[in-house]
Amino acid sequence: METILRGESITKKFGGFTALKNVEFNIKRGEILGLIGPNGAGKTTLFNIISGAFPPTAGRIFFEGRDVTGLKPHQICKLGIARTFQIVRPFNNMSTLDNVLSGALFGKDAVSDLKDAYERSLSIINFVGLEKKKNKLAKELTLHERKMLELARALATNPKILLIDELIAGLTPLEVQETMRLIGKIRDELGVTIFWIEHVMRAVMGLADRIIVLAYGEKIAEGKPFEIANDKRVIDVYLGGGLIE
Repeated sequence: METILRGESITKKFGGFTALKNVEFNIKRGEILGLIGPNGAGKTTLFNIISGAFPPTAGRIFFEGRDVTGLKPHQICKLGIARTFQIVRPFNNMSTLDNVLSGALFGKDAVSDLKDAYERSLSIINFVGLEKKKNKLAKELTLHERKMLELARALATNPKILLIDELIAGLTPLEVQETMRLIGKIRDELGVTIFWIEHVMRAVMGLADRIIVLAYGEKIAEGKPFEIANDKRVIDVYLGGGLIE
């Protein structure tokens, strides 16, 4: 498969603290790549660099063969890279529909015609299961619904690759299963490549094609889920516990 996103020797320093050190990665088009590691491992920092929120101290990011290092977040989005956030950030006093419209109007293929944007937004809202909540204010939604709204707004930008940051954390077991199915549908039905940070090991182990493991800002392992689950160094990072317990 063709590589859609690649990072070369990504390093990020905040003063004297090194959050990432020489991290290398590549994602194939149509793949679900998991990114795991303990708190403080540098996972979200890597997403911030890919999405343009932070410039790397060293290293380069390539998207579809193009060097996109240092581009601004809106430029990255226009190219086809969208993301969700670990802490959901909807426009609380706007409706579900208006939140998703914001993505449709300012995404990769920004829709100037409001009718077209409205139709795209409704389609995405239906896809994530929020059709009955389209007129609800974002602040009135449950945690699961807000997470689905976050996902819908990102999808409305019509991305080629979606960076998902801990979408499942805090959900009930049933909601976890529903969200896993939805992530699979995003790849299989919408054709969106997925780079996915997750702490719920059963979810990422059950859905990812490959997994990268970060610890203390460095990549310590990469491989198929069964390889990662049996990697002694990875198990040690997780305090000796079974990864899929």
